[in-house]
Amino acid sequence: MPGSIRRSAVSGASVATLIFGVVALIEGTVDIVFLLGASIALVAGALLSRSGSPIVATPQETERRERHSVAESLLANIPDPVILVDRRIVVLEANAAARELLRGLKLRHPLSFALRSPDVLDGIEQVLQSGEPLKTNYVTRVPTERAFEVQIGALPMADAPEVGQPNVVLFLRDLTEARRLETMRVDFVANASHELRTPLASLSGFIETLQGPARDDERAREQFLGIMRTQAQRMTRLIDDLLSLSRIELREHVPPTQLVDLRRIARQLVDEKAPLAAERGIALTLHAPEGSFPVLGDRDELLRVIENLVENALKYGGGGGLVEVSLEREEGSDSRPAHLVLSVRDQGPGIAPEHIPRLTERFYRIDTASSRQQGGTGLGLAIVKHTLNRHRGRLAVESELERGTIMRVVLPEHRPGDRADPRSMNPSHPLLTFP
Repeated sequence: MPGSIRRSAVSGASVATLIFGVVALIEGTVDIVFLLGASIALVAGALLSRSGSPIVATPQETERRERHSVAESLLANIPDPVILVDRRIVVLEANAAARELLRGLKLRHPLSFALRSPDVLDGIEQVLQSGEPLKTNYVTRVPTERAFEVQIGALPMADAPEVGQPNVVLFLRDLTEARRLETMRVDFVANASHELRTPLASLSGFIETLQGPARDDERAREQFLGIMRTQAQRMTRLIDDLLSLSRIELREHVPPTQLVDLRRIARQLVDEKAPLAAERGIALTLHAPEGSFPVLGDRDELLRVIENLVENALKYGGGGGLVEVSLEREEGSDSRPAHLVLSVRDQGPGIAPEHIPRLTERFYRIDTASSRQQGGTGLGLAIVKHTLNRHRGRLAVESELERGTIMRVVLPEHRPGDRADPRSMNPSHPLLTFP
């Protein structure tokens, strides 16, 4: 017997006993006989609730359950976000991809609590009124910018209590990678054509000189060939940096999941750059407590971040004769998790305050002539910015003229039990900060 019928039997016995009790109290006839009769009624109700044969589900109910089970399995295995809402735009169902995208999404709550997009919400209202499907766009900017095409359609429910009152299904197709790829192609062509024009013009001029007036001048030939070799190397570095930056931007919305030790990466980089520092007469040191500094990240990309910061310190801030790389752990709070801080400190001339906000722009140079003379491409800190953005980190810059510069990389620390998605870094923090 179903639970509802059992409860009905007990409830009926209880109600009957209560009625007889009220009547007995009014008439003043409450005695041991009444109490015994009430007890028997309650026990009989309980016994009746346990007796009887179970009701067998009808074929229609079994088919309906199987159909719902299949629908839930299909929904769970769709890689793109799918959300089902009713006519009040309250969430009825959502798959794992939708919950991952919209962290505030909850069943039986309005969709607007998690998805604050007027275009999408207005599109749902239009589909409810017309019954015709439509497409619109949805863009998220936290923690990284992602673009989606939202397909909205009416979904009639055969089991709905009100015929002709369909629900609405939203299917979000991720266009981020396609748009980034198109942007990467456009930027690469624009940047390459702009930055390669100068070295190509130099090469062309030297070639014409060697073919003409300096054809028989051995001394001039050796000098020009050396300059041409330098220009060719600069173009190679420029193309390598452009390709590296494009690859990072293409995957910027995908957080890394590999567990790496930041201390081990820093030690490897310091050891590799020791000969360059010695050649320039600079002491390169690493200060880090014993133990591991775990983060979720791409090892090669983090190595490139530290390499760019250390090379910049050696090239432009090594006048003081010392470059210090240090690691420390900062405990978090209820609103912010623990994070790791890697600092690169130099004792060079420092950076003027007006330059700091633009340091991570492409091809931005404080001193163009000095940068090119040192072999810089103007893309190093842009690569750092986009790499840290992918790792949900940030870059903090502190500098005073004639007192040196400190570049700090802040990354969320990974601890046992943490989710594989390193989005714990507070996205409200700016990527580039300065005093």
